[in-house]
Amino acid sequence: MAATPHDLSLRASVGGRRERLRSIIGGSAGNVIEWYDFLAYSIFSIYFSKAFFPGGSQTAQLLNAAAIAAIGYVVRPLGSWAIGALADRRGRRVALSVSVAMMSIGSLIIALTPTYATIGVAAPGVLVCARLLQGFSMGGEAGTSATYLSEMAPAGRRGFFVGFVQVTVVMGQLIALALMLVLQWLLLSPAQLEAWGWRIPFAIGGALAVFALYLRRGIAETEAFERADAQASARPDEAGRGSLMALLVRHRMQTLWTIGISIGGTVAFYTFTIYLQKYMVNTTGFSRGTATLITTAALVIYMCFQPLYGLLSDAVGRRPVMLVFGIGGTFCTVPLMHALGATHSVWVAFALNLAALAILSGFSSIHWLVKSELFPAKLRALGVGLPFAVVSSVMGGTTEYLALKFKHAGHESWFFYYVSACAAISLITYLLMPETRHRSVIDEEARG
Repeated sequence: MAATPHDLSLRASVGGRRERLRSIIGGSAGNVIEWYDFLAYSIFSIYFSKAFFPGGSQTAQLLNAAAIAAIGYVVRPLGSWAIGALADRRGRRVALSVSVAMMSIGSLIIALTPTYATIGVAAPGVLVCARLLQGFSMGGEAGTSATYLSEMAPAGRRGFFVGFVQVTVVMGQLIALALMLVLQWLLLSPAQLEAWGWRIPFAIGGALAVFALYLRRGIAETEAFERADAQASARPDEAGRGSLMALLVRHRMQTLWTIGISIGGTVAFYTFTIYLQKYMVNTTGFSRGTATLITTAALVIYMCFQPLYGLLSDAVGRRPVMLVFGIGGTFCTVPLMHALGATHSVWVAFALNLAALAILSGFSSIHWLVKSELFPAKLRALGVGLPFAVVSSVMGGTTEYLALKFKHAGHESWFFYYVSACAAISLITYLLMPETRHRSVIDEEARG
């Protein structure tokens, strides 16, 4: 019996949903690997900092390693500009493949770099070059992958699906932490980790990034980009695709909103997901292994928060969810950090970690989606990625460095007030900006 038009339409619909799901999974898997590679530097710096900076106290060594981590953020805006413009002009898929290939190279360089004892000051020099390459890659990856998932997600559940962007970030971090736990507790001694074991995560990361490149070559392009591409082909004289000038002039208000959204959440993200591990070792007094266990357990639960907060934003709007972070980050950071620094209980430390991450989820779960809903497709990857990359470069990349610097100077609590002040800036932004759930540019373009 011949298939009816209804049967053909149904098959096409089911096939389209399957292709969309495969593309979401493929793009997300690549993002997991990218974030694993990028965050492994900060997570494992507690072991390799001595190999590149042998003199001074543990805090001084960590301070030097954190300074190079911050250098990696300096180039993120350049990577976001170049790869974001490529995504808006040539497609999301092409840009995602370029970014993951560059991350692979950067990770492999770190894995193979000789130590200070072998080549002297050239060792931290090579480390800087590798970190710059990673920063360039991540600058383009962050905005482009968020744009891709925002455009691929179904309209009524966009918050839920885009919440998985942050899941991929946390999964990358958890994989790095899980590897650290395996190395710490099962395979290597502390001396072996400091001598050569720290190279293992970077070698694994470089190989996984090659696998991510293979996955991304098979994902579909988004309909939003294809519509924008068709419109540009029909009107070749129209300017603005991936244009920095169009972003800063025609869409300056959206750009300012994006910066305001990002300031508090970026600083809080690197404080609560990266620095707390070192804070619990350096200030609270836990062992490295105990601090890693506490951090890992809290992050597993935090990861589950992301799509749930996103689903909540689909029901009640984006602003109420962002206010969870804006209010909590502004008024709870200082007492929370003081309490964590004073406790000697593992369970209390875990509860305080989890409380901080529950506050952070108001930002991390939906900020990529909110930014995507502000910009048209011809500028979306650049608009989502570049302002965030600038904030990450100026404030996110220096968060850990500032925290250690304040501690080294004997004024550790000043850093807590700095985090609160940044959250207050974002709180003001959330109160002033429009509710994007009701005014999504993605939906407006789809309706034509």
